[in-house]
Amino acid sequence: MGMASGGGAGKIKSEINVTPLVDVVLVLLIIFMVVTPLLQRGKDVKLPQATKQKETKEEPDPMIVSLTRDKKIFLEKDPFDEEGLKIALEARLTPEPWKQILFKADSDLEFGEVRKVLSVMQKAGAKGVKLGVQERQK
Repeated sequence: MGMASGGGAGKIKSEINVTPLVDVVLVLLIIFMVVTPLLQRGKDVKLPQATKQKETKEEPDPMIVSLTRDKKIFLEKDPFDEEGLKIALEARLTPEPWKQILFKADSDLEFGEVRKVLSVMQKAGAKGVKLGVQERQK
């Protein structure tokens, strides 16, 4: 891989040696040909068109649903039974269907009780429910 000299002694050939450039480009082409199919995940489907919804830069305050140890349900600070919670959530979610719900349940409850309230929120049309947890102390 020395420099080719042309003409006479001490003269440098002023032509560009393209062989290393072609080698690099071919290697890059092969890499892209191998990696590109790996980046495409899932099946190809025709996605539905959606209208642009209201964009919010910061996350709005979620509605808070609480389930106490004695199995009482609260939306913010107002008590509800399961049917009342469904009606209240539907009323609040109709104008703002993207509104998040923060669900806080007492840790002493059985999962079945928590699941009932989650089911009520789903039936009311909740798009996103976040579960409230307490951070472990180190």
